[in-house]
Amino acid sequence: MTTKRTLIAAMAAMFLTGVTATAAMAEKIIIGTFGTPTPMQAAIAAGAIDKATGMEIEWRKFASGAEVIAAMASGDLKVSEIGSSPLAIGASQGVDYQLFGISDVIGAAEALIARDGAGITKVEDLKGKKVAVPLGSTAHYSLMGAIKNAGLKPGDVEVIGMKPDQITAAWDQGQIDATFIWEPARGKAMKTGKMIMGANQVAGAPTFDGWVVNTGFAKANPEFMTKFLKAIDAANAAYNSNPDAWTADSAPVKAIAERTGSPAAEVPAALKDYKFPSLATMASAEWLGGGNQANMLATAKFLMENKRVDAVLDDYSKFVNADYLAAAMK
Repeated sequence: MTTKRTLIAAMAAMFLTGVTATAAMAEKIIIGTFGTPTPMQAAIAAGAIDKATGMEIEWRKFASGAEVIAAMASGDLKVSEIGSSPLAIGASQGVDYQLFGISDVIGAAEALIARDGAGITKVEDLKGKKVAVPLGSTAHYSLMGAIKNAGLKPGDVEVIGMKPDQITAAWDQGQIDATFIWEPARGKAMKTGKMIMGANQVAGAPTFDGWVVNTGFAKANPEFMTKFLKAIDAANAAYNSNPDAWTADSAPVKAIAERTGSPAAEVPAALKDYKFPSLATMASAEWLGGGNQANMLATAKFLMENKRVDAVLDDYSKFVNADYLAAAMK
């Protein structure tokens, strides 16, 4: 009985502590995500992040970084995933947000896929071809980098801006010759196409998906920020500790497939095309410890050359905040 009473008292104390912490934060928050297969998707399906943060979370799926920028600028969205290219676009436009973590390093998860029979075996063969890509996305940034590295001019290739679902429809109808895209559109294109190049093979154009937060919200809710990062880190660690266990018939992969629309059989390979950094890696000099600030400036300059932004800032440091990472690692 004594043990039982002690347990009940401890549970009550934990509950009251959780209520107090939650009361200091907003009761509900909308968090933006992409439909890419990541360990986080399994954690979302299990309700692990909601439980860890003590916040009721509405997970809203966005098809592109441009949509994220608009939602963040409107104030409706407080936290979201965003690609490195649209991250630089929004910062250049003065959107009030800060990068506070890395969701994933894209690697080969985004790739240039050429249609079978299109006569494309290398990037140089894109000359005179129709290539679809979501404009302003990390895939667009990689595509333009690949075109430049191949000695082609932007006008040599007919780059068509489309959303992922539009790309799939255009591919099925034979309206495009190639696409630079991510899952699940990538997997669908691969059924009648072949990969020419992954994003990780584009020299000088590293891409990633990061986490951004409205500056005011972050300042008002520092506890949520640290708990959120710890929950994301736990999800990544669950995968990184034993990626081979994430098979098509495993519970996490089935959950990811259900949330993203990717076939479960394709998820394990897709996961291996990404890298999911630890908190310590995120805080390192390569990333939020200095690398991201430099990357944002270089990306913005490239985007201005390609007429995706009107101006480039002298310094992007104010759009990166590693303080919450430091707190989460204590």
